[in-house]
Amino acid sequence: QVQLVESGGGLVQAGGSLRLSCAASGSGFSINAMGWYRQAPGKQRELVATIPSAGSTNYADSVKGRFTISRDNAKNTVYLQMNSLKPEDTAVYYCNARIRFGTLHYEYNYWGQGTQVTVSS
Repeated sequence: QVQLVESGGGLVQAGGSLRLSCAASGSGFSINAMGWYRQAPGKQRELVATIPSAGSTNYADSVKGRFTISRDNAKNTVYLQMNSLKPEDTAVYYCNARIRFGTLHYEYNYWGQGTQVTVSS
């Protein structure tokens, strides 16, 4: 089994910064794409940013230029640096990982438990 454990959420004033981390633990797996999604009250979960095992990152238009996704493959960890935060960034942020086991080609979709980010005006 694989667990994704997130950390780094909290309360911050508008214009501030937060850094989210998500570490995958377990054995016998490899991680392809990783990403961050968020869900605000009364809204659907939406993509924030994704990063493949190798290649270009992808961002939602609403966070381009403010958020940066990165990963440390040796630590099976993905990060989200969030700068110039706005009240509309308030949401529960979820880590996502596309995981393969052994030599299987099928990718399993794993989610973290979510971490609250609240931006006050």
